[in-house]
Amino acid sequence: MADIKAAADALRGNFSGDVLVAADPAFDACRRVHNGMIDRRPALIARCRGVGDVQAAVRLARDHQLEIAVRGGGHNVAGNAVCDGGLMIDLAGMRGVHVDPAARRARAQGGATWADYNRETQLFGLASTGGVVSTTGVAGLTLGGGLGHLMGKHGMAVDCLRGATMVTASGDVVRAGADEHPDLFWAIRGGGGNFGVAAWLDFEVAPVGPVVTGGLVAHPFAAARDVLRFYRDLTANLPDELIAFGGLLHGPDGTRLAAIAVCHCGDLESGRAATDPVKRFGSPAMDAIGPMPYSVVNTLFDPGFPRGALNYWKSNFLAALTDQAIDGIIAQFESCPSPMSALLLEHFHGAATRVAPTATAFPHRSVGYNCLIISEWMDPAATDVNVKWARDTYTAMSPHFASGRYANYLNADEVGQADAVSAAFGPNAARLREVKRKYDPDNVFHLNQNIRP
Repeated sequence: MADIKAAADALRGNFSGDVLVAADPAFDACRRVHNGMIDRRPALIARCRGVGDVQAAVRLARDHQLEIAVRGGGHNVAGNAVCDGGLMIDLAGMRGVHVDPAARRARAQGGATWADYNRETQLFGLASTGGVVSTTGVAGLTLGGGLGHLMGKHGMAVDCLRGATMVTASGDVVRAGADEHPDLFWAIRGGGGNFGVAAWLDFEVAPVGPVVTGGLVAHPFAAARDVLRFYRDLTANLPDELIAFGGLLHGPDGTRLAAIAVCHCGDLESGRAATDPVKRFGSPAMDAIGPMPYSVVNTLFDPGFPRGALNYWKSNFLAALTDQAIDGIIAQFESCPSPMSALLLEHFHGAATRVAPTATAFPHRSVGYNCLIISEWMDPAATDVNVKWARDTYTAMSPHFASGRYANYLNADEVGQADAVSAAFGPNAARLREVKRKYDPDNVFHLNQNIRP
């Protein structure tokens, strides 16, 4: 057992940030992550301000045999950002974003969120693929693959990544890119936090907006079957510039709805033409599709994911969106116990699917849909019934699933399961183990979708 006081004193001697222990007033707030289901208490929290602090924290954990958790945005549903009894490396104070518009590059620190990133890049009418909830961390989402509103045109977030400054398990600071540590660069593009702490991430950015065509239409739940069949037909032939997500969700008053959310990142006239069929279909209860800033599109789902809400998610790629799969989605949503929960379909096409499955560690490059079961509620007393609904829905939908799973959506029960991790990494699992053995042979970074060396 590590001497926590001695460890804290040792770290403070070579640290520019704050070192927190349980007695410190800021400790409880800092240990909390986005998912209210996660209630863990680290022994120490190292609130880093730069790469030197990250290096000092990693070396301290190795010297004192402390388990390491790394907090970027803190959004991961499994709660990997915090541990019990170990060292939480908190990057929330490292949120800088630097943009070079002439070179079409943007650099983000490991604690930046997509709201931070988009605010800076959109000053120059530039962007890269980055999530659908603005409070999500740049690093965590990217390292796991990174789906988002621009993936049809610009690929996944990992496809926009051009390099990263990593602090490895040995405490070394290395640059991972096409010309430096290319094996590590391959692995971090989809392999999650298995290989070190991403202190800086470098992206290629492209002209986007700042005004694009986006928003959401919502139909009464009674029309769900027709809406989801229309969504299937719509997504059969989308331009690269248009991303469309569909599904079943609740309105602010708890009303069940069938919805389609879109973002077209091209010129406004093309965006109007591409989204017009969505606006004209059926008799929507709400139509909020039109020109809006790209940074606003990236906040549309934010109200549905308040900090502190209890979350239990499950997901899997679909083999196909058949009539039977649609009927299964509707039947399961009818029994949904929480007015905050949703069943979403995330469509993959375009540039994200034109990358070979082994070109990056992220292997899921087929045109199709990810089925995301979001169980979300506020009352801890309702935990059992909401978790059961998510699990039952996953079981009911399993006959329609393909083999792949999105690593970023694995929940706390699944991140240590060999079959779930294998489904997340697919044909890249063996090569990822080789890179893991090279850069983290002792599995120091194991609070993640873990690749055992």
